[in-house]
Amino acid sequence: MAKRLGRKFLSQPAARLAPQLLGKLLCRRTEKGILKYRIMETECYCGEEDTACHACKGKTERTKVLYEKGGTAYIYLCYGMHSLFNVVSGKEGQPEAVLIRGVTGFNGPGKLTRAMKIDKILNETDMVVSDQLWLEDDGCQPGYVTGKRVGIDYATEEYRNKLWRFIVEDDNYKPAK
Repeated sequence: MAKRLGRKFLSQPAARLAPQLLGKLLCRRTEKGILKYRIMETECYCGEEDTACHACKGKTERTKVLYEKGGTAYIYLCYGMHSLFNVVSGKEGQPEAVLIRGVTGFNGPGKLTRAMKIDKILNETDMVVSDQLWLEDDGCQPGYVTGKRVGIDYATEEYRNKLWRFIVEDDNYKPAK
């Protein structure tokens, strides 16, 4: 039986949490019922010093959610059309998050949010207690590979080269480029 992930687990530093979220279930209640998809790909963003992290310029109206407690949803619009979903992690006041890049059947952060009806309305949702958006663990612990994060050309070379992308080793899952 799957169990909901709690605050302690979701408050780990992003670099530790990102690979541990692989294999977990992303759950979303919709008008048609509960959708559950296994997380296949993540990326971590680690604080104001990480020049790829939205919080690198400090706390703003947009980024204030990154400073919340672990388990808070950070959802933003990318390119004016794709909602991207992140799990805030780490200690409250220290901006970190894990981007969910892919789930079973949907490789790419925009594809998964469309499929699961995740949009900015759910931004700042506390996934530890929400009945709309949460994470579950059914014991799956897949193997994975690491790589560089995607779409962060604006970051400094040091942070562009961090191996902070985590991808489940699965012949049926092909990560988006």
